[in-house]
Amino acid sequence: MRSVLFAGVGIFLLTFPVFAQREPVTAVIGSQFEAFLNNDTETAFSFASPNIRRLFGTPERFGEMVRQGYPMVWRPAEVRYLDLRDVAGSLWQRVMITDQTGAVHLLDYQMVKMESGWKINAVHLLKGQGDSV
Repeated sequence: MRSVLFAGVGIFLLTFPVFAQREPVTAVIGSQFEAFLNNDTETAFSFASPNIRRLFGTPERFGEMVRQGYPMVWRPAEVRYLDLRDVAGSLWQRVMITDQTGAVHLLDYQMVKMESGWKINAVHLLKGQGDSV
């Protein structure tokens, strides 16, 4: 019994750093959703990592990419935060979005810690999920 308890505590201690980051990470993602809903691409762009900001250059170009490539992010009907994972030293937040038509999408947000706080470094739409999630 004691070994099971120690194993459980050990697993918790190893995963605690990831759990401790969940609220600040989801706050950043949620703030970007809010900015998109308010058509505020400048604020939404501020939550992107320096790499993303360099790639798109302006908030307008970034907003256009999101509108065209990620309409479920631009206008989500519902957002649920699933698991936050450490994958090879990178934090990935899984997000389930229900779009305006009722379709469900799973996305992974790669997060990076900057001096100014957490930033979104990548968003991957997970393929093959369909509407049955």
